[in-house]
Amino acid sequence: MSEADALVALSPLDGRYSAQVETLRAHFSEFGLIRNRIRVELAWLEALATEPGIAEVAPLDDASRREVEATLAAFSVADAARVKEIERTTNHDVKAVEYWLKERLGAVRGLAPVLEFVHFACTSEDINNLSHALALAEARRDILLPALAALAADLRAMAHAHAGRAMLARTHGQPATPTTLGKEIANVVARLERASAGFERVELLGKMNGATGSYNAHVAAYPEVDWESLAARVVASLGLAFNPYTTQIEPHDCVAEYFDALARIGTIAIDLDRDLWGYVSLGYFRQRARDGEVGSSTMPHKVNPIDFENSEGNLGVANALSRHLADKLPVSRWQRDLTDSTVLRNMGVAAGHALIGFRSLRRGLSKLEVDDARLDADLDANWEVLAEPIQTVMRRHGLPEPYERLKELTRGRRGMTREALHAFIDRLELPSEAKARLKALTPATYVGLAEKLARSV
Repeated sequence: MSEADALVALSPLDGRYSAQVETLRAHFSEFGLIRNRIRVELAWLEALATEPGIAEVAPLDDASRREVEATLAAFSVADAARVKEIERTTNHDVKAVEYWLKERLGAVRGLAPVLEFVHFACTSEDINNLSHALALAEARRDILLPALAALAADLRAMAHAHAGRAMLARTHGQPATPTTLGKEIANVVARLERASAGFERVELLGKMNGATGSYNAHVAAYPEVDWESLAARVVASLGLAFNPYTTQIEPHDCVAEYFDALARIGTIAIDLDRDLWGYVSLGYFRQRARDGEVGSSTMPHKVNPIDFENSEGNLGVANALSRHLADKLPVSRWQRDLTDSTVLRNMGVAAGHALIGFRSLRRGLSKLEVDDARLDADLDANWEVLAEPIQTVMRRHGLPEPYERLKELTRGRRGMTREALHAFIDRLELPSEAKARLKALTPATYVGLAEKLARSV
């Protein structure tokens, strides 16, 4: 897309963010949809030619097969434009594809006699449901899952690099039991990989069973053909799972599962965006400044966490669209209404904003530098977090009211010192080795198995 086109685009995906979602166009653009329709129509025609019970469609000879393969392989934007030109007359997008195929294949000797078997016994949704499922499957495989794997790899490297870097935790925003920076990132890696695996496992279904799902026209023409088996073979040949029970439309439950799963991943990423934004605000991270970049139009000192903000915003849009897709698409009046048609055209919009969100998050990660001095100062200013191990050891040794005594000593009191805690420990009736172990603790060393957990992800 030219810069001039981008400047007048209505959608930011086709304007400001055009370059970031370029790869999705092959799957979710109008061109991509038409090309997939061509692919499905040709797969159906080839299947009819292999069915012995359909004598009127002979097996394709080598020349015809090469022509079919070339029709799909060479399908171009100019070809799609011709389909759209036909649609201006038909006012029906799938019928335009049928007519274009008949126009394209009519000059092929082996195919000219069987042109009326293009789109034979099909309803438009036989073609559309498979075309949309192909777009979802291939975009997931080629673009979305690799983007998520790259994000997880960046986070894993960060978790390992900072596995032992102690950090004050903040439950409810307040100083809490220390963790390590690497452990907090490892938590996200584990969540992200589990959610990505769930996204990958979503089975995309397809149907090829006619106007209301019962092969009525098929059986009327060829009652002896096993249409269920033939339809299942065609769907499987496209890499999709066969759904034998539908109305006119495949009910889109699998599409709902797909976008539910994508939204769950988006929510995990938003959670990380907000945490990292907060850690930048606390000073735990510095952000590398880029030459020539401006953080504020009036405050020259600013280096803002814009990548995490951009990620959060785009993922919010993606999740809103994904959840609408998941809620709306499985609902259709009686055997079919048309509300799904326009909604399905926004699948690529949801995927596009999600992809931008994942990539912006990675870009933000690449700019972070840990401020060790700030982390150390925060830990050293909050010795009261050691009230937890002290009262827990007191419980082990049967001392009375351990929680209550530590609560009285520390609750709501900032500025607790090492000396005050050690004086309290000295007064306890604990074995000497227990006292020594407690007095050896610092906020920076009271991290349990955090480092091990961070390295294990």
